[in-house]
Amino acid sequence: MVPTTFGATFVRVSGPPAAPLLFLLHGAGTTSLMWSPNVEALSANYRTVAVDQLGEFGKSRCTRPPQSLQNILAWLDELVRALAGEARVSLAGISYGGALAANYALHFPERVAKVVLLAPGATVLRMSNQFLLRLVPLILTKGRTLPAFFRWIFADMARKDPQWIDQTIEELTLNFRSMQRHKTPFPPVLTDAEWGSLRPPALFLVGDREVIYSPTKAVRRLQRVAPQITTDIIPGCGHDLTVVQTDLVNQRILRFLQAGRANAQAAGASAR
Repeated sequence: MVPTTFGATFVRVSGPPAAPLLFLLHGAGTTSLMWSPNVEALSANYRTVAVDQLGEFGKSRCTRPPQSLQNILAWLDELVRALAGEARVSLAGISYGGALAANYALHFPERVAKVVLLAPGATVLRMSNQFLLRLVPLILTKGRTLPAFFRWIFADMARKDPQWIDQTIEELTLNFRSMQRHKTPFPPVLTDAEWGSLRPPALFLVGDREVIYSPTKAVRRLQRVAPQITTDIIPGCGHDLTVVQTDLVNQRILRFLQAGRANAQAAGASAR
């Protein structure tokens, strides 16, 4: 538990104590356990900090609910500083967590070494009409349409492992029934100028069957307005890229994070 002015934040820490810090931010409606398929690979050479985000279903205790995106970024900065001091950290976020990671890197570039964006919610493009039409009933029915929504947004995982989908839906349904209603500030689509000004090295990954927006349009936009960002489309998956294509996603993330690291370590050793 890490104290912040917004409440105590629960984190799961793995990996070598002296390794570079990598903060993992999960999607909306989930917990840090969303990173279970990836954490072993990512923790081999990084000190991973999987965060239970405030106001979500995890073990964090939200005593001052965030009212704006600025509040959430302030909370995240408190958490980063509490665990990293003045050292720079890397961030990886998926869906809503990806949106937080992108906005944090934009507003606190001096704190970020690298940032990984896995199908970030909005941020790159406006959410598709199909996504919004399915999301509204989910909210209005307090989660009763969750099974249909989840099987739609995780369609490839539903085909690959129906039992995993059923178990996850059962857990999420219990969460929805138990969770106190709260306001979740929704991140905006960043402007061309904002994307172009993003300073930390960034990786954008999206599944070729993504449904929250067009993956090809998202990549084309980033290549046009922010060519400094590395982009890649992962085959055979949608919003479930971290569970359907776990090994491939892990490889892409680690290759990006480790690029230039060996040269920097060698330069440091020579200087000593």
